[in-house]
Amino acid sequence: MAIRVLLVDDQPLLRTGFRMILEAEEELAVVGEAGDGLQALDQVRALQPDVVLMDIRMPRMDGVEATRQITGPGRDGPAKVLVLTTFDLDEYVVEALRAGASGFLLKDAPANELVQAIRVVAAGEAMLAPSITRRLLDKYAGHLPSGEERVPDTLGTLTEREVEVLKLVARGLSNAEIAADLFVSETTVKTHVGHVLTKLGLRDRVQAAVYAYESGLVRPGAQ
Repeated sequence: MAIRVLLVDDQPLLRTGFRMILEAEEELAVVGEAGDGLQALDQVRALQPDVVLMDIRMPRMDGVEATRQITGPGRDGPAKVLVLTTFDLDEYVVEALRAGASGFLLKDAPANELVQAIRVVAAGEAMLAPSITRRLLDKYAGHLPSGEERVPDTLGTLTEREVEVLKLVARGLSNAEIAADLFVSETTVKTHVGHVLTKLGLRDRVQAAVYAYESGLVRPGAQ
């Protein structure tokens, strides 16, 4: 079945461009468009998309609040949110990730990256681009706790190896890169990541990365 996509952006020209790219792919179907967060909520309820391509800065309701309502408790459907941001990495992206977005993508990303990102998010994974994630978290380190706060008790449920894996996820490494770093198989890494998400009650790698920074386990800028 085709992946159902809802386009949310207050610029009609951008929506048209995204639609042209996505409709060229047989496995993708653009089921609707919205020009602001309120329209997005209505469209999600009416159209039940698999993935919402969400802009951040929009009138009436921004993408952060719309994301929170789409992915939060009592949501109407299984829609995943892929946030669109500018090259300068909008400061609200951190809040969007906390609100429940499954990842983010630069607006000027190549068409093939856009298509692949939608496939990844629709499959239940997180679109966590390593280099962009590190830049984002480092740039907005001031939005995160100082590290003086008490470390959450939930970290104590992780094994030593799972803590290692969580730190590497927070640095933006892929499963293959983590496997090479720890000298284990990629399958083993996937198992560890799954255990981390389950034990900490997290949805995906994006939430895991944010959790690692917010808990003080990883310091912005640390290697």
